[in-house]
Amino acid sequence: MQTIEGIDAFLKAEFAASVAKRGVPGSAIAVLKDGEIIEAAAGVLSLDTRVETTTDTVFQIGSITKVWTATLVMQLVDDGLLDLDAPIQQYLPEFRLLDEASAASITTRQLLSHQGGFEGDVFTDTGRGDDAIEKFVEQVAGLPQLFPPGELFSYNNVAYIVLGRLVEVLRDSTWEAVLLERIAGPLGFDHVSPSPYEAIQFRAAMGHLGEGDEVVPAPFWASARSNEPAGSMLAMTAGELLGFARMHLDAGVGADGTRVLSEASAREMREPQVHLPVLVGMPAAWGLGWEVVSTESPVVIGHDGTTIGQAAFLRIVPEAGLAVVLLTNGGDVFGLFDDVVRPLLRGVAGAELPTFPLPPAEPIAVEIDGLVGSYASSIFEMNVSVDADGRIWLDRIPSEAVAEMGEKPSRDELVGFNTDSLIQLEATSGLHPVYAFLGDAGGGKRKYLHYGRAVARSA
Repeated sequence: MQTIEGIDAFLKAEFAASVAKRGVPGSAIAVLKDGEIIEAAAGVLSLDTRVETTTDTVFQIGSITKVWTATLVMQLVDDGLLDLDAPIQQYLPEFRLLDEASAASITTRQLLSHQGGFEGDVFTDTGRGDDAIEKFVEQVAGLPQLFPPGELFSYNNVAYIVLGRLVEVLRDSTWEAVLLERIAGPLGFDHVSPSPYEAIQFRAAMGHLGEGDEVVPAPFWASARSNEPAGSMLAMTAGELLGFARMHLDAGVGADGTRVLSEASAREMREPQVHLPVLVGMPAAWGLGWEVVSTESPVVIGHDGTTIGQAAFLRIVPEAGLAVVLLTNGGDVFGLFDDVVRPLLRGVAGAELPTFPLPPAEPIAVEIDGLVGSYASSIFEMNVSVDADGRIWLDRIPSEAVAEMGEKPSRDELVGFNTDSLIQLEATSGLHPVYAFLGDAGGGKRKYLHYGRAVARSA
């Protein structure tokens, strides 16, 4: 499989069959190896319309958008308009938080690497106008600080919306226009769609919700425009996302030789800024936008993204000249990833991705007294308790705003995963979430429950 012919043969033999087997309505894949590209597509855009998925289908890329926003930010550095380590308020005075001292100290580097420390899962819809992002950032002033800036990693959507606004202010334009003018245009992409208004011109995939035989088209296509820089609606073909990855792989230069990003910035974006505990769906470390999926040789970088029933995956192995894009619109997307992306990385580059954690056959003993209690954010209240039989439970109660988006209360049994972590005994969507407990709240109690987002102890 190490040649482009071998990759092509593998995709012809496995891709369409796996899309059908995994119940994925439609999918597209694109693979780059040493400058050569192979693309394939299978399935349908929607189970309602049954229109065929082709290689020119546009899918939403979800949070992979964050790497595009990070690229726009690093272009500001290249142009001498931004210092990553200066407080962002120096450039964006409108950025405010409930904790004024934290807001005054947070840097662009901390926002890019998810180390800002404030509540990050807020998805307020501020309308469809060109001022949607500006209006959103005005409302950030009420967000609480969960931990001091720079103390640890906590995935933060709001941080990237703030970065999108930074781009707008320093470029005196909209985030959408800057993205088209400074990335999509120079790279020659004509299907990149910042919103539904562009996507409707093309063969656009519809997201699907549910599992197994219950997969159905989603009730709507896109989320709020105010969340665009974090990944609420940007769509493109698999080939275009691969072209973006190729630019980063080639040190900031597009396929036709156009320089989009300086070599120094392209290199710095993939350098680890913060390391993470073992968590489901999270990498070993985070760079400036990029996930550093594996820090062992061969290093693997990438990003994933989900929207309303769509999921996207991007993996790059720089030393092997390999990049893989997988775009999907529902069904068992992680199973499809395992069927095609893992074998490609292993067969072409010798890269073994970390497997999703499973509950141990013999649960690891933990000092449960330091973990039990309540942890709360504006999204969830999470209560860890032990029953009379010694079984550990996690009750998740969504906030009113999240409940309105369809999130329901849940109660799941946890078991010891390692001395500082618990893992969910029963799978959710095929995965067993891991909850790490970090920090010192005094009295032997842990300060944070961490599942990719850090949630502070409340009791």
